[in-house]
Amino acid sequence: MTILDIGSTPPDFTLPRDGGGTITLSGLRGNPVVLYFYPKDDTSGCTQEAIEFSGLRPQFEKLGVKVIGMSPDPVKKHDKFKTKHDLKVDLVADEDKAIIEAYGLWVEKSMYGRKYMGVERTTYLIDSAGRIAKIWNKVKVPGHAAEVLEATKALNT
Repeated sequence: MTILDIGSTPPDFTLPRDGGGTITLSGLRGNPVVLYFYPKDDTSGCTQEAIEFSGLRPQFEKLGVKVIGMSPDPVKKHDKFKTKHDLKVDLVADEDKAIIEAYGLWVEKSMYGRKYMGVERTTYLIDSAGRIAKIWNKVKVPGHAAEVLEATKALNT
C-alpha cells in the first residue's frame, strides 16, 4: 500500500474516460487537478458528490482546475451515469483497480457486519507542479465539493 503525503507526487495514470479517449494525469501538469475517488456510479453518496462537483465546475474552471472522478466502473456505466444526472465532471474508469490500489484506496470495508473490498472515498488536490497539496480521507459527501473549492482558491492565492 502506498502512503501518499502532502508534497509527494501521486502515481501517474492514463485511463479511459467517459465519452471516449483517455486522461493522463501527468498530461495535466501546469494546472491544478482535483482527483476524487468514489466507490460506484449511481449510488446515493456517489451521485450527490458528482452532482456537487458538477455544480461547482464553472468556479473550478475559472481557477484553471480540472475535476476528475475515478471509480472501478466501466466507461459505459460512467456514460450512463453522466447522462442520467447531467454531470459536468470527467470520469475515468479503473476497472482493474491498479491505480486505486496504487493510491492505497482499495480497502476492506464493512456494512451491516459484512466485510467486503471497496474504494475508500478520498479526494486529492494536486497543484500545478504535479504534487499533492491536500488530501481528504474518508470523505463525508455533503458540502465536500465546496470545501475542496475553497482549498483550491487558497492554492491559487
